[in-house]
Amino acid sequence: MEILDATVITTAIPVIARDFSVPAAHLSIGVSAYLVAVTLFIPLSGFIADKFGAQTIFISAIIIFTFASVLCGISTSLIEFTLARILQGVGGAMMVPVGRLVVLRDLPKEKLVKTVAIITWPALSAPLLGPVLGGYIATHFSWQWIFFMNVPLGLIAVVASMRLLKNTKAPVGKFDVKGFLLTGIGFASFMAGIEYLAGNTDAVATSLGIIGLGLLLMIFAVLHVLKAPNPLFSFDAMQHRTFRLGVYGGSVVRIALGSAPFLVPLMLQLGMGYTPVEAGSLLLWLFAGNLAIKPATTWIMNAFGFKRVLVVNGILISLGFVALAFVNPDTSRVAVASLLFINGVTRSMHLTLLNTIAFADVPTHKMRDANTLSAILMQMNRGLGITLSALAIAGASLILGTPAESPSLNTFTIALLFMALLALVSIADSLMLSKKDGDAVLNKRLRKQAKKEA
Repeated sequence: MEILDATVITTAIPVIARDFSVPAAHLSIGVSAYLVAVTLFIPLSGFIADKFGAQTIFISAIIIFTFASVLCGISTSLIEFTLARILQGVGGAMMVPVGRLVVLRDLPKEKLVKTVAIITWPALSAPLLGPVLGGYIATHFSWQWIFFMNVPLGLIAVVASMRLLKNTKAPVGKFDVKGFLLTGIGFASFMAGIEYLAGNTDAVATSLGIIGLGLLLMIFAVLHVLKAPNPLFSFDAMQHRTFRLGVYGGSVVRIALGSAPFLVPLMLQLGMGYTPVEAGSLLLWLFAGNLAIKPATTWIMNAFGFKRVLVVNGILISLGFVALAFVNPDTSRVAVASLLFINGVTRSMHLTLLNTIAFADVPTHKMRDANTLSAILMQMNRGLGITLSALAIAGASLILGTPAESPSLNTFTIALLFMALLALVSIADSLMLSKKDGDAVLNKRLRKQAKKEA
């Protein structure tokens, strides 16, 4: 629900803007306000889940998110819609990290691989299905149903949570107000700045000022967390090499992978003349690749180990971007669909491995802090994937001397090659892993069998 709502309105923006009698460009505030609200309140999620109970906070977050979805659907002006999106972001900020925390905190290490493969799938599929679903609903029904569809989903989630979850609490100290303000406002300012830069490339100074303020506050937040006696969260999990991999190299490759649902539809429509429906239909092959590899992901991970698969798969991701960069109007749709399918396979494999190995060596008592830090960074990576895509298009247009408002196919070629370079750089951390890293969560029998075969 949360990830879907971050992307589902993108293709419906012109329709919603027409109803509110505002230019479509002004409605980008509805996307930005949501992302900034999510980023602002994520640092709070771990503390209140421990204090009031994970079940209580998770159910409350679902109710807030669902109620805010209804408010979005009944909004009659841009101001009402933006306020409702902010409230929806607050619910989303509590919902996803706490939901993942209740899964990971008490999970035996031997079940981590299969479990992460399951909970990663919605995060893979939602950004791809969102634009297609939003455009279809806005075209054939009314845009309000984009938000009203969360009502039955929310009710199902609440009932399931009441039946399946325990209201686990943990000892907490005094709430770290200073840490929350520095972290939340710092990350929110940083996200707001890059979102503003993506939509206003002529306001570079203002954008960089907001980004700089965010970075400065985050530096102060890090210094505070390192010295505070009872910080909002800690960096203790960074002591584990496998978690650091998920933070450093994992962030780089997530940014590259997050660009695909944005760059590919634009390339197909603006660079190759496809209709929105045709582009959306082809993008579903990326989703099909995500889905097709799922049954084999756990076996591959167990049989060959994290290092080998991450390195080889990282190279394949980079080559996939290179291949997409050189498609043209003469390329058959079968070939384009095949490329997207293969890219979907490698995308799914990599994100599942990263999400698994990040928590492979984190002990239970550090899981809350590790989960909070990971959630903040993944939220930033999602925004950066889209923002850097927009900036890459603008930069490529400048190099080619073409208007950024109507980019050529060559513009997308340069942007996709840039993402290929990012993906390739990300494997540097994977190369630093030992062959035994992550073994605590792997099936040793399959590892031994693979070694014999090798």
